[in-house]
Amino acid sequence: MEAAGQRRVVRAEDVAHMGLTEVLRHAPYIHSQYRALVAAIKRDRPNLAILIDFPDVNFRLAKHLHRLGVPVLWFVSPQLWAWKRRRLRWVQQRVDRMLVIFPFEAPFYRARGVDAEFVGHPLATLPLPTISRQAYATQAKGISQDQWFYGGGPNDGRPVKATPGIELGNIRYELDPLKPWIALLPGSRISEVQNNLRTMIDAAYEISGDYEFLIPIAPTITEKQLTAIQYDMGDLYLAKDNPPRVTFVRDAREALHHARASIVASGTATVQALTIGNPFVVVYRVSALTFAIVKRMIRYPAEIPAMLDADGNLPIAMPNLIAGRRIVPELLNARFTASNLATALRPLLDDTPARREMIVDLAEARAKLLPTPDSNPIHRVCDAAEALLQPAPAHVARNATHTV
Repeated sequence: MEAAGQRRVVRAEDVAHMGLTEVLRHAPYIHSQYRALVAAIKRDRPNLAILIDFPDVNFRLAKHLHRLGVPVLWFVSPQLWAWKRRRLRWVQQRVDRMLVIFPFEAPFYRARGVDAEFVGHPLATLPLPTISRQAYATQAKGISQDQWFYGGGPNDGRPVKATPGIELGNIRYELDPLKPWIALLPGSRISEVQNNLRTMIDAAYEISGDYEFLIPIAPTITEKQLTAIQYDMGDLYLAKDNPPRVTFVRDAREALHHARASIVASGTATVQALTIGNPFVVVYRVSALTFAIVKRMIRYPAEIPAMLDADGNLPIAMPNLIAGRRIVPELLNARFTASNLATALRPLLDDTPARREMIVDLAEARAKLLPTPDSNPIHRVCDAAEALLQPAPAHVARNATHTV
């Protein structure tokens, strides 16, 4: 939207945090940004509000918008079908149309009196990447791979352990397009990377075979944050011998496309892996308190078949919810260990029945992501937006291109 000429008031990536304790730590800054956003709404009064996901903020914004008489279209449903179902009344009161991207969501809302439409998932319309392995490997040269050479931050006084034959400060190697690759997707937020990446790297140590590991850097990760991640990885390499060959890369879909299998943090990346058809294992870690609270809160309605795992956890990975059964392994919190991860991933690396079965299951689930094979989700959103647009009053017409 910003690239199309809209004015951005608040950067969503600066206020997006997962988990109870994680949000509490950043609460003052989040609240200040929220106040700035509400002030912009009242000052500029848009002709239409398109709220995208982000329920903790958007439900409150919808309240202000509704009071101002601004039509509210919500694209990408909050997960009320999983928890906090009491918020459903806010949807009924404040949202004119709910546009959902997963097939089970529309029946859930319609049964509860909400004008909802399954428009399909935008990722399902993307063609498979066409970049060659050689070209993708060449792209990686544009990213510093210095995580192999630092034992911590600059001037921290600790010795740096050099790999024999490797000159400190230079890139260790070039990504080899002839070797099998495994993609590691720790999440798009720096907090997720900090919580998930170390265990992924520990699992890479345990996976036998001549594999190279790709870590796609999400656009939300800054260069400064990438440097910090690399320093943290340097600490890990100092503690162990024979480190795995790890390369930072830019595009997650391309990494998934060329990887033999993947380890993916729960979130949108699991849908990316689903649409690519790449076999994968889902992982996630939050604080023990957050996990205990969320586990008690999650309850699925009749529209979502769900099977408990051995620890009594409901599935959280979207491919499993779309399929209506567990088609990809989930390793959450205590079960997210390097040993468990390596054990779950190994059968997906060789030409095994488990790998072939998952590829078929992923294809069947992917087909459910569009209402019809030729659907265009964004066109459907545009049609719904145009239907709700109302002419701006004369005194606010000048602000018609502003967005909040």
